[in-house]
Amino acid sequence: MKAQVGDRLIVEGAHTGEGRRIGVIVELRHPGGEPPYVVRWEGAEHESLVFPGPDAHVEAGRGREAALPAS
Repeated sequence: MKAQVGDRLIVEGAHTGEGRRIGVIVELRHPGGEPPYVVRWEGAEHESLVFPGPDAHVEAGRGREAALPAS
């Protein structure tokens, strides 16, 4: 998994009834974009250091979408 600042980290709920968490990556700890990431979670007023698991994926931030090749 690789990301850039401004990308969204989406973590699916691991258990029934657990909602999806969405946050914006605000800081990288490795220059190559590997985890962990500092994430500001939507609907929360805090940031946390995240080591994403297999239930997470990265979605390109709005500023990068135009630069990505069409699939």
